[in-house]
Amino acid sequence: MHPKNIHNKSYDFQGLSETHPALTSHVFVNGYGIRTIDFSDKEAVFHLNKAILMRQYHINDWHIPKNYLCPPIPGRADYIYHLNDLVSENNSKPPVKGLDIGVGASCIYPILGARLYNWQMVGCDIHENSVKSALENIEATPDLKKNIEIRHQKNNAHIFEGIINTGEQYHFTMCNPPFHASEEEAVKLTNTKMKNLGYAETNTSNFGGQANELWCNGGEALFIKRMIKQSVDFKNQVGWFTSLVSKSDNLPKIQKQIKKTNARHKIIEMSQGNKKSRIVAWTYQ
Repeated sequence: MHPKNIHNKSYDFQGLSETHPALTSHVFVNGYGIRTIDFSDKEAVFHLNKAILMRQYHINDWHIPKNYLCPPIPGRADYIYHLNDLVSENNSKPPVKGLDIGVGASCIYPILGARLYNWQMVGCDIHENSVKSALENIEATPDLKKNIEIRHQKNNAHIFEGIINTGEQYHFTMCNPPFHASEEEAVKLTNTKMKNLGYAETNTSNFGGQANELWCNGGEALFIKRMIKQSVDFKNQVGWFTSLVSKSDNLPKIQKQIKKTNARHKIIEMSQGNKKSRIVAWTYQ
């Protein structure tokens, strides 16, 4: 993980359980004498991440609707740390303002951005249930409201239009797009992960997830290419456009699309344990 990531150390399950007692029943000592949880258990994963938010980010309460994705906080924080490096290259003066495309029900990136760097964050989503849940998570910790605004994207053909208002300026945009092209692909990858972790196969993601969170037509490559095309119209209002890229095989297509827009770009490699991912960032400035 990023060297500044506060989650580089092992989980303090005892401290986390003291902060959020609901985690206690999910913690056990494994064969190596180490406290842990069953990472194939959705409830255990949810309570672990809720405990982290409460203990380390001073969040009063946090919920996600049933069967929605539960974001692993350490990995999500890594994106924020790398974004800070990117923004710092431009010697940006506070307040830094960012836009999270597809904020999701958890509202996790705006929360982390607000808490780690006191950023001003706008989160948007096309799904009303996600918008409603994101707003509820902000309301639960009132001081977040001075840093975070949630907007509803009402047109699924648009990514930035209807969200970035005339005259607004953003230091960056960020996105964690649905990276599967179909439900079958999502289940197959989940089962591979489960097998590698030593768990039985499943028909659904062990971290939950709605269809719109896990897959879209064309997968992440097509989604990011659309984002790149549409970013041209907002090139004077955004410093850096960024997105996570889960599959390295998609990079050539994405880079080819960026070159068509005459933007300059960079690829930022990320690693959390055995998981490899990267951020693609492009700018017209």
